[in-house]
Amino acid sequence: MRILQAFDIFSPHTNGTVKLLYQLSKALMQRGHEVAVYTSDFKFDQEYTNSLQGARVYPFHLCFDSFALYLTPGIVVEAKRKLKDFDIIHLHSCRSFQNIVIHHYAKKYSVPYVVDAHGSTPRRAGGKRGLKWLLRWLFDVTFGCDILRDASRVIAETEVGVNEYKELGVSQNKIVLLPPPFDIEQFSKLPPAGVFRSKYNLEDMHIILFLGRIHWIKGIDFLVESFYELTRYRNDSVLVIVGYDDGYKSTLEKLINKLNLSSRVLFTGFLNGEEKLSALVDADLFVQPSRYEQGAWAPLEAILCNTPIIVTKHTGSGEDVRKIDAGYLVEFGNKSDLRDKMQYILDNQKEASIKTKKAKEHIKMNRSMVKRIVEYEKLYAKCIEENTRILVRKR
Repeated sequence: MRILQAFDIFSPHTNGTVKLLYQLSKALMQRGHEVAVYTSDFKFDQEYTNSLQGARVYPFHLCFDSFALYLTPGIVVEAKRKLKDFDIIHLHSCRSFQNIVIHHYAKKYSVPYVVDAHGSTPRRAGGKRGLKWLLRWLFDVTFGCDILRDASRVIAETEVGVNEYKELGVSQNKIVLLPPPFDIEQFSKLPPAGVFRSKYNLEDMHIILFLGRIHWIKGIDFLVESFYELTRYRNDSVLVIVGYDDGYKSTLEKLINKLNLSSRVLFTGFLNGEEKLSALVDADLFVQPSRYEQGAWAPLEAILCNTPIIVTKHTGSGEDVRKIDAGYLVEFGNKSDLRDKMQYILDNQKEASIKTKKAKEHIKMNRSMVKRIVEYEKLYAKCIEENTRILVRKR
């Protein structure tokens, strides 16, 4: 198959969607398919691109970037010339300028496509109808609803995602539940314990780790406040926040200073590769305290590094964890609940380790890219077959 993967960003320094796109493209090429990637040059990483050997990556120049709308006019000419050459297209977002262009030419050339929103479907954040909600609504009524309607299939990672598509009017028969797979090979040889601790002089401390972009939606303020409650009972723990600043770090720093936690909270910035794995290996506990989360990507990576996890129960991440009893669940905003769960895991590490090891084996057996890539191939093939039948009937 000739497959086009499309997402606005192609850099390891951004988010999990890029990681999945990269790993999915790599696995598809290993199985003999041709893969191209349409993206922008926003934070473009040439070395990262070169490492995806065999893929044709098109980083269209970014002319405008506001409210996550990456305007890349160069894609118009390229799509007009080349989109008809693809058998299937995989869109890795719900709303984007790229989607508008690709939808237009995919429809013109009768090329089937799937939409994989990766949690980008909700219009509102925190129940507020602000400017961002209005812009998303305008996009949906102008372009978005048509893009979803004309898709051969839409991919949801959890039941949370399924319900989000339904709220936007997508029919059940178009929704495919396909939890994202993991490149298990990356976790087959973990860094030795102690490397991260030694680098940051944390040898004698329990490490409570957050890993992700530093954004309001991630609920890190809830974690900081709960950690403060924990420090009133014990002085042997440090909170480590790993990730790039997505506009919320200064707010967190004010909260940390207000609670006199500066000496107990460490910001490392973005970590990748061995550095990220070292942080996960050395952590005593991983916490994902999100207000909203599509699925448990980072928490399951922590489990693959043998680290116990806590996630918020109402999210897609909570759904993932609950299904396989992979960790501990808390109610968002309940500081005493999160404090007590952190305390419990630190004091009962043997029990937490047993739970983590069982979940790790489940992930290795059921969520590996090697085993799950076939599901993507079958989905693509089905969309192509259905599209072919439709074209034959039209003749």
